[in-house]
Amino acid sequence: MKFLFPVFILILSLNLSADDKLPPIAIKQIEQGVFLHKSYSEVQGFGIVSSNGLIVIENNHAFIIDTPWSEKDTELLLAWIDNNNYQLLGSISTHSHEDRTAGIALLKQHNIPTYASALTNNILKAKDKETAEHVLNHQILEQQGSLLMNGALRAFYPGAGHSIDNIVVWLPKLKILYGGCLVKSLNSKTLGYTGEADIAQWPISIKKLQHNYPDIKYIVPGHGSIGDSQLLAHTITLTRSALQHH
Repeated sequence: MKFLFPVFILILSLNLSADDKLPPIAIKQIEQGVFLHKSYSEVQGFGIVSSNGLIVIENNHAFIIDTPWSEKDTELLLAWIDNNNYQLLGSISTHSHEDRTAGIALLKQHNIPTYASALTNNILKAKDKETAEHVLNHQILEQQGSLLMNGALRAFYPGAGHSIDNIVVWLPKLKILYGGCLVKSLNSKTLGYTGEADIAQWPISIKKLQHNYPDIKYIVPGHGSIGDSQLLAHTITLTRSALQHH
């Protein structure tokens, strides 16, 4: 299914030097009050890779789901939020990898509340990385989910997959599921980086999402194009293929 959003794309100038191969951060409105931010990094074995995150707006308040892939792009995202006169309430990182957490230290310097699961924070701490200020209780995440932004967001832990700590974020009013790196885009031919994955558990975690969110309008994967519930079925297919060749 192809999504044609009546949107604008805002490209923030980075004053790229001639030897800087990375595209600038891009911000695109995908729904009223929801913006996709896309940042880039060069990943060994994969080349230049884009990474998705969201900015959710409600009553002129903003909340970031996953920071951009660098402090530089996080700074530009903060400038965009400020230029639009939104009050930033905080950010949540959906797992410990750099494409979700690179901006935590900068956000903390700006006294912006940062959130992550206890499992994610433990992994960050073990790797001597910056941890989030606020810890979401793992049991609550796994059972009913943790509410953020006055209930506009519900963080949920469906189980391990891409990583042992990957969580998703549900926007109940808009029926948008931010699947993060647990969910693969339709153009993904493989599971990508699986160095910290639990491939056997991955399809079980996805089936939990299918059960919990039967009325999804859009799904935002961690990388690649936005889609609908087909992304969940596609991810299960990829996990089964990976298990057969494991």
